[in-house]
Amino acid sequence: MAKRSRKYSEAAKLVERANRYSLEEAVELAKKTSITKFDATVEVSFRMNLDSRKAEQNLRGAIVLPYGSGKSRSVLVLSKIPDKQKEATAAGADYVGDVDYIEKIKGGWFEFEVIVATPDMMGELGKLGKILGPKGLMPNAKTGTVTTDIEKAVKEIKAGKVEYRVDKTGNIQVIVGKVSFENEKLIENVKTVYSLLLKLKPATVKGVYVKNIAITTTMGPGIKIAPETIA
Repeated sequence: MAKRSRKYSEAAKLVERANRYSLEEAVELAKKTSITKFDATVEVSFRMNLDSRKAEQNLRGAIVLPYGSGKSRSVLVLSKIPDKQKEATAAGADYVGDVDYIEKIKGGWFEFEVIVATPDMMGELGKLGKILGPKGLMPNAKTGTVTTDIEKAVKEIKAGKVEYRVDKTGNIQVIVGKVSFENEKLIENVKTVYSLLLKLKPATVKGVYVKNIAITTTMGPGIKIAPETIA
């Protein structure tokens, strides 16, 4: 096990590992235990009773948080339709084009964080599956990144739209803001994500759906949250 820094060890002493805090207490404690010099990202982890191998339990999508994520990501829009390219530029996309950018990506160019594509580009993008897939960059209709409504997609991403996806061990991790956010804004963002996950509960799930919830900051200790304090 990697040795923890002195700062981390001191911060961890403030957290009772066995305790489940109220959402309000957990947010306050997460900010107190943030140990970075920069404005750390705040993330919530959900330990779910989900089996990602089952299609109906492989939850994946995106959500626009009430107060954003605190991060505006760089967006590449791919479309062969001139009007959609103009729409992308007007909406604030960082890069706009079609096959020219496909070739750049093949050559190792990755100066973007999200790709938004119109359906006509998916044939070309499919050829880059082995490159984009492992990096989590392949556009997907479930997350709203394969769409004809380019303006909406770009503006939502720029406003802090975040993606969620259950991993192989049944965890879902979602960014909910920055340490600099007011407590109330972080609390509302967490509640929004939790509410969505409850609505998405697959009918095939038996027993406890949400096993554990924890909030953490970049490099900070995890703080468990009592689910009943979120609703």
